[in-house]
Amino acid sequence: MFRKLSCLLPVLISALLFALFAKTLSARVERVEIASREDVLDGKVFGAAGAYERIVGTIYFSVPVNNPHNAAIVDLKNAVNLRNGEVEFSADFIAIQPKNPKLGNGSLLLENPNRGRSGILRLIDGGDWNIAKDGGDAWLLRQGFTFVTLGWQWDAAGAGALTFHAPIARENGKTITGLVRGDLMLSKPMEEIPLGHLTGGTIGGTEYPVSAPGDARNTLTVRDSRNAPRQLIPRLQWQFAHTVDGKLVPGDRFIHLDGGFQPGKIYEYVYVASDPVVAGGSFAAFRDFASWAKHDPNALTPAERVYGEGISQNGRFLRDFLYQGFNTDEEGRIALDGVLAHVAGAGRGNFNYRFAQPSRDAQPTSSVFYPVDIFPFTDEPETDPATGVKAGLLDRPVADKTVPKIFFSNTSYEYWGRAAALIHIAADGKHDATISSNVRIYHFTGLQHFSGPWPPAIGKGDGDGQEPQSPLAVRYFWRAMIANMDAWVRSGTEPPPSSYPRIADGTLAPLEKWAFPKLPGVNLPHEANGAVHLDFGPEWKQGITTVQPPKVSAAFPILVPQVDSDGNEKDGVRLPEITVPLATITGWNLRDPSIGAPTERLAFEGSWIAFPKNAGERQKTGDPRLSIAERYTGEEDYLTRYGRAVDELIHQRWILPEDRDAMMARARQEWTEALR
Repeated sequence: MFRKLSCLLPVLISALLFALFAKTLSARVERVEIASREDVLDGKVFGAAGAYERIVGTIYFSVPVNNPHNAAIVDLKNAVNLRNGEVEFSADFIAIQPKNPKLGNGSLLLENPNRGRSGILRLIDGGDWNIAKDGGDAWLLRQGFTFVTLGWQWDAAGAGALTFHAPIARENGKTITGLVRGDLMLSKPMEEIPLGHLTGGTIGGTEYPVSAPGDARNTLTVRDSRNAPRQLIPRLQWQFAHTVDGKLVPGDRFIHLDGGFQPGKIYEYVYVASDPVVAGGSFAAFRDFASWAKHDPNALTPAERVYGEGISQNGRFLRDFLYQGFNTDEEGRIALDGVLAHVAGAGRGNFNYRFAQPSRDAQPTSSVFYPVDIFPFTDEPETDPATGVKAGLLDRPVADKTVPKIFFSNTSYEYWGRAAALIHIAADGKHDATISSNVRIYHFTGLQHFSGPWPPAIGKGDGDGQEPQSPLAVRYFWRAMIANMDAWVRSGTEPPPSSYPRIADGTLAPLEKWAFPKLPGVNLPHEANGAVHLDFGPEWKQGITTVQPPKVSAAFPILVPQVDSDGNEKDGVRLPEITVPLATITGWNLRDPSIGAPTERLAFEGSWIAFPKNAGERQKTGDPRLSIAERYTGEEDYLTRYGRAVDELIHQRWILPEDRDAMMARARQEWTEALR
């Protein structure tokens, strides 16, 4: 007996040590602080899922620095709150779930909110879910989904923003300093600008304050466009200052320029900052929340399946999340079972770097040359023609066997403003790329980055364009995508096949071969956003940028969707507004002369260029497009064709049957508006 025990003793000790070691290397939710908990819509019952509740609070995570799945987090070992080999982070959250989670459908939609603000529920269901008093048509709840939006952005600005709370980093106890860069193009004169990312007239991201105002490395330049030469503004003409009660006082978050900043120019500033935030911990938090929900029986929001959902900046976050290997949790398990990354184009982002600026993106005239559209772009490995490097976006999850089901969806705008073609062509632009079986790529033709207003209108303020915005709504596509993803993960039901422009069939072309018709009074874009090689210094591969602005070298090819004789794109998933058209709908819109730089494109916007009403109007203006009266015999003819187009989309599972009536109601509005 003693001999048997003595033989087993080393095994028992090894098992005990493994258990202790595994515990120290396992991420966990340390605690949850709930700020409020209330019934949704006063306890209304949503089908089989019953009543829902809305929970608001903060989740605390503990991340061990020696777990290999955390090795990619920049400056994790330098976090000032490192204790016993672990670093604590926390994230604000909002959860909407069945009061009895067992009544739900077992699927959780996990959102990383844009600039700290949730948007997917309002987009899909309508209403205002921030106050849980108006739920629109509550489609997600009627299906039994749980929804969580989890703060991931340390620099999310403004009241009510869901924030990721991360420690700063210090190297061997010493303050870390570095260079931070910002840029913008204004639409009206301003005497001073904030250092934070100014987007849509508001600050979309809080920036690092200036730590050394007198440092010679602080610079301010001006140029006319992305690729125009920079002109240095003399240091005596500007200062870090802010006007308070009519008086100019020193300030570490604003720049004041003598004579003011003028519209239509790109101003770029570089300055010295200190105390970088360990921003990359947000990837671990997102990963660990998903695993916690699936594997901990005591999780606040238990789920069998978790789908990561992100739009724009958040879609880029998900692409980077996959690329950097965070879909593998600390125990080697898959975190997100599905990913819906929308309007991310070819981008990733400035998320996991020293002095990371998560809010910065890549626009036609601001946030230029940030680490956003950087190689690799395709899900399968590709070869960089300039460097010979071979890599793919999904290399890490493929190696870990944790590849989720993935939808990469884009609108027409992303082909002009986010280099979207690069996700499905070879890096040299010579042929279409192979797409893996776990990936679907969808091009929603005629839509812009965000759904524009109806009736079509020219934006105001920073959005003044030469044409009305594209008003096509993405809402119904989103509902079908979520249903398709859930069926794919839950039961293996294949979603609709990929649908996007291709080199092989001529629906994707270089800009010089883009065949847009000559329309009276319509100015055309002369360029499109592309990807280039960037060099931020010798430590960039370790996530440390020492050169600002970066050195720019070889560009990747730029290809855009080809158009028909009306100017509408030929390919992709097409709403009836494209197949039964009343207008030319584009993925670009130029700046109005009143806001400067009229040859430059607006960020995020497309155009709605209405057809002439009749032959006389067409002939008077010289419009080459057939008029509405020449295309349709009347309203009944138009609605009949529109209905057939909707039915085909339903048959192909791009649209849900229950949304047909709403789409037909919109068709009637569009006909009336077109003939007004």
